[in-house]
Amino acid sequence: MSLSVVILAAGLGTRMKSSLPKMLHTVAGRPMILYGVENARALDAESIVVVVGHGAEGVKAAVGEGVTFALQPEPLGTGHAVMQAESLLRGQGGDVLVCYGDMPLLRAETLAQLARTHRDTGATLTLLTLLAYDPMGFGRILRDAQGRVAGIVEDALATPEQRLIRELNCGIYCFQADWLWPSLAKLQKSPKGEYFLTDLVEIAVREGRRVEAVTTEDADQMLGINDRTHLARAESIARRRIAERHMLGGVTLQDPASIYVDADVEIGVDTVVCANTHLRGKTRIGANCRIGPNTVVRDSQIGNECKVEASVVEEAVLEDEVNIGPFAHLRKGAHLARGVHMGNFGEVKNSYLGPGAKMGHFSYLGDAEVGADVNIGAGTITCNFDGEHKHKTVIEEGAFIGSDTMLVAPVRVGKRAKTGAGSVVTHDVPPDSVVTGVPARPRKKQETKK
Repeated sequence: MSLSVVILAAGLGTRMKSSLPKMLHTVAGRPMILYGVENARALDAESIVVVVGHGAEGVKAAVGEGVTFALQPEPLGTGHAVMQAESLLRGQGGDVLVCYGDMPLLRAETLAQLARTHRDTGATLTLLTLLAYDPMGFGRILRDAQGRVAGIVEDALATPEQRLIRELNCGIYCFQADWLWPSLAKLQKSPKGEYFLTDLVEIAVREGRRVEAVTTEDADQMLGINDRTHLARAESIARRRIAERHMLGGVTLQDPASIYVDADVEIGVDTVVCANTHLRGKTRIGANCRIGPNTVVRDSQIGNECKVEASVVEEAVLEDEVNIGPFAHLRKGAHLARGVHMGNFGEVKNSYLGPGAKMGHFSYLGDAEVGADVNIGAGTITCNFDGEHKHKTVIEEGAFIGSDTMLVAPVRVGKRAKTGAGSVVTHDVPPDSVVTGVPARPRKKQETKK
């Protein structure tokens, strides 16, 4: 039987007190709306509809392709939100699972169990419930003498006896589609002028329909993000889950409490991540590396057997056996080939360093192409910007760049050429030659005395 998923993501998020739509606030480096979409895809849903409202264009851009969007022009309740998906899904049959875009800790396995129970029991409506001592403002599940779901009473309307009920409504449902769509028209406005999905439980019970419940005791999964305190709590839980996943996969996190790993980061086996390290975005790290301490890596590719110590790596590529730091900075477009060494206080931007190149310390390479086995002396700078345009520096394989050399781009240093310490190179240097001075000129050969 086919399954469609409707993700409710149209709330104003006023308690976030933010100009950013709530669904775009990140948890472990990923906009929270993407967790719900990822869960829906894990269920192999035939259709995924995201109901958007405030900040709709930003949410659409974050989600991307592969889903359909429905607009809820006014925030008139959860029932009204699902109504906006009706024109997109009615007639498809099967089941419809409704969940929320602001519950980033909800697991796909839990939703799969909900959908499976709904299908196997032939229920008209199946809801997800939570057993907890902290009611979290959720409605209470009412059951009859036979233990069947009989209704939901909201927290604010519950009697003292009902407030003692531990089974809570999570607001996540699976419906038979052919019953859902006409039943939405039976919802009555609340005193505040809103339509609520919870009322569908009462309608189903009144009609003698079968209502089932799947119960969990994992309160973390049910955390909805309504304000920044909820966001911080979700962040902490998500990062703990991520750390556990990597450690169980063969990665050593020396101090998980001080290490921050985003949801989309991949780390190879036997890699060690040291304290106070941040691995951000879509970073990929190979096997047998040592990353940190005090390191930030963002949206970068790091090969096998690399060492990155107390450094910042942003949108860069490190091939195997690269060693950088401490206090190195790789900026966007930096590409270090196999076996490159980059020492302390070096910076590389939009440049390629060939295999075995050495860049000891206190140097800057921007818009450069460096060949294999080049030695970059301390204090070397590529002067790549003339105030209007960027220019390229090429240093061919085997060249030796002396300390405090200024390479004024555009310029090329040929194979095995050398520059003397303190040289200012303004013209191309031929292969196998030596230049020195300011401006740098070829060194004259001394005559042999008779």
